[in-house]
Amino acid sequence: MDFDALFTTQLDALKAEGNYRYFAELERKCGKFPKAANHGEDGVRDVTVWCSNDYLGMGQHPKVIAAMTEAVQRCGTGAGGTRNISGTNHDHLLLEAELADLHGKEAALLFTSGYVSNWAALSTLGSRLPDCVILSDAGNHASMIEGIRHSRAQKVIWKHNDVADLEAKLAALPANAPKIVAFESVYSMDGDVAPIREIVEVAERYGAMTYLDEVHAVGLYGPRGGGISEREGIADRITLIEGTLGKAFGVVGGYITGSAALCDFIRSFASGFIFTTALPPAVAAAARASIRHLKESGDERRRHQAQVARLRAELDRAGIPHMRNESHIVPVMIKDPVKTRMLADYLMEEWGIYVQPINYPTVPKGTERLRFTPSPLHTDAEIDRLVVALSHLWKQCALAHAVA
Repeated sequence: MDFDALFTTQLDALKAEGNYRYFAELERKCGKFPKAANHGEDGVRDVTVWCSNDYLGMGQHPKVIAAMTEAVQRCGTGAGGTRNISGTNHDHLLLEAELADLHGKEAALLFTSGYVSNWAALSTLGSRLPDCVILSDAGNHASMIEGIRHSRAQKVIWKHNDVADLEAKLAALPANAPKIVAFESVYSMDGDVAPIREIVEVAERYGAMTYLDEVHAVGLYGPRGGGISEREGIADRITLIEGTLGKAFGVVGGYITGSAALCDFIRSFASGFIFTTALPPAVAAAARASIRHLKESGDERRRHQAQVARLRAELDRAGIPHMRNESHIVPVMIKDPVKTRMLADYLMEEWGIYVQPINYPTVPKGTERLRFTPSPLHTDAEIDRLVVALSHLWKQCALAHAVA
């Protein structure tokens, strides 16, 4: 059988739909974020990155770089094994203590990515708690969906951010069944924010555990960067808070926080923790430095929000339609996969502006978009140039402007 032919047929169909993903070859420049070198057929040129999840540029912060460099010199590069087999390093424990403190919890547990932390924690909870029912927000990330599916627990999907629908579904379940309400604080594609307090109050009324994914909020919200739950003063009432080290903290890795018993339970039963090599100690040291800095400094958050507001205002002035939300994520809606890809290509080729098109299956068909994530290091001039470029391409491609 010609397997390559089978692969190629499906890839060709993906390209015909406009949903095939092309990756830009970038080389980040230390100290020059959001600039990067783009390696292409015609050589290397500088571009401005507008779609990074390194939301605050902490991946190039001097304190973070110094901490990683020191740890490499002290410990070497790798962890040496799984956490169970020689891989638990002093830096891992220091970072877990830092994370527990960030969210006001007794304990924390590290994973190799935010995807793995969601997958491992939800699959373990759902499979190990007898007769467990997981109530999942309809907008939850693929990592949460995969974890729930792998658990084989009963799954109930409630309408996105709809507290009344959540309550109706909780009320229909047996009172003695263990229940987990799983949701996010900031949803990554639309940028909308969950009504966390209302969700927690409903869950408490029905004795349900709350599982909150804060990956797009940690570092960015709250007086110490603890996320939306810290900003709203509700973190202490949430059973498990999950987050990432790979976005606002600028490194890599994922984690959960909660009671000592909860974290020990996941540590002891989650295959996604037990059977994978631990994060390098240098990564843990760098992440800890980033978290410690953002606990003490609000300057990055203030400048970040200022640049987000500026971009939104300039898009409004130019009549470029973008999705309204309370967060730092600015989706510019195109609603056509081919045009979305074309606009992204034009921005890169003609303007040196890099933004990755967001198509199906990341978002539903008909909601294709360019997702911009301004940082505190994007200058006013860079924002103005982006809006000029979009305005030019809007006319060139005959796209509809927003109605004032």
